[in-house]
Amino acid sequence: MDRVLLVLGVLALAVVVGFVWRSRNGRFTPVPPGVLAAATPAGGADGPADEPRDDVLTAAEVGAPLGAVATFVQLSSEVCTPCRRTHAVLDAVAREHDGVSHVDLDVAQHLDLVRRFGVMRTPTVLLLDASGAVVGRMSGATDRRQALAALDSCRHGVATR
Repeated sequence: MDRVLLVLGVLALAVVVGFVWRSRNGRFTPVPPGVLAAATPAGGADGPADEPRDDVLTAAEVGAPLGAVATFVQLSSEVCTPCRRTHAVLDAVAREHDGVSHVDLDVAQHLDLVRRFGVMRTPTVLLLDASGAVVGRMSGATDRRQALAALDSCRHGVATR
């Protein structure tokens, strides 16, 4: 009888952990506003305005032009099935909205970005504003609804084509 209860307890715990993991999958996590305010370029006490910042990506770093409104930077791996689905979703959203772009980067070729942004799973999507500042991130498979909600949270409006 004790073994049956132990098995049921482990099964219940696994179900709870599975539901928590699933609820976090693809969810957009915005960068706190205080972090964004502190990251605005300014000279003087914080250093020169042209000093590189950890929270900003340039077109040279991602290998493509940034969107005029927002850019989805997807960090993927070659063998990741959710990465392909997320790529299709973000590519479609970028095509449907003016000023929005989508860049898909292979984690094996961009280990500097993986370390810099603490990427622990693929796909991880960084949402950049027009200046290249990271305004939020999503980890795991992302659906259209989640991508549009993330885009809506970006500071600027987005016009549909």
